[in-house]
Amino acid sequence: MSDRDDTDASAGAITATRDGAILRLTIDRPSRRNSLSRSMIDQMLTILTDAATDDSLRAIGITGAGSNFCTGADWVATNTSGQRPRTGDLVRRIPHGAHRLIELVTGLHLPVVCTVRGWAVGLGCNLALAADFTVAESDATLWEPFIARGFTPDSGASWLLPRLAGVARAKRMLLLGEQVSGTDAAAWGLIDSAVPEADLDRAADELLNRLAAGPTIAIGLAKQSINYAATSTLPQAMNAELASLELACRTADFKEGLAAFRDRRTPDFQGR
Repeated sequence: MSDRDDTDASAGAITATRDGAILRLTIDRPSRRNSLSRSMIDQMLTILTDAATDDSLRAIGITGAGSNFCTGADWVATNTSGQRPRTGDLVRRIPHGAHRLIELVTGLHLPVVCTVRGWAVGLGCNLALAADFTVAESDATLWEPFIARGFTPDSGASWLLPRLAGVARAKRMLLLGEQVSGTDAAAWGLIDSAVPEADLDRAADELLNRLAAGPTIAIGLAKQSINYAATSTLPQAMNAELASLELACRTADFKEGLAAFRDRRTPDFQGR
């Protein structure tokens, strides 16, 4: 069943457009700073799940409509029904919504690039952290507001932040609720880069085009290896690398890479 906020135009939408081999998603709810209603999360889950098995795609870009990226899940709309949620409601629901969204972004074999302007808050912040590359405008704001609202982190914040920025900085964001600029986020290693607003779209497009022109299968396998290595021993990580290498060496792009090296030319990868 849908929530009340999902029955009118104010619920927003996820707009998906094809740009050659690139799938571009726009979080489109600028009137609410692109906060995500349940229906929007469901839409994004469906789109990303379909993208995972679309062999014609080679990269995914995610951005927000207007002047903000995403201000997280719309808790205000979720809690305006006047009825107290059943005990365990969050435990039942969030794993199939926000948590699944973060798992999809990190687990997809397609590379994901987020373009962040304005606010990236809560789930929106974690979506930017989970992407393979995030480019933010220098004065964008990344914020984990959980403690400031009296509850605890979700959607992977406690896993992503310490690994990207270290425990001390993670505690400042998660226990003190400190806001971080795009410039500082890039310096800390939370995101790939921060650029002036005028250069934001160009910088993100350059990344997307480079990734879409790469050996798609090898990129996906390398992404999988990086994620696995984060929680494995060195021998386990190297064994996983061997399995990926065996698969990558059987692709047409591997053959093209070798031929280009031999012929001293730029490879023309087809994502196969």
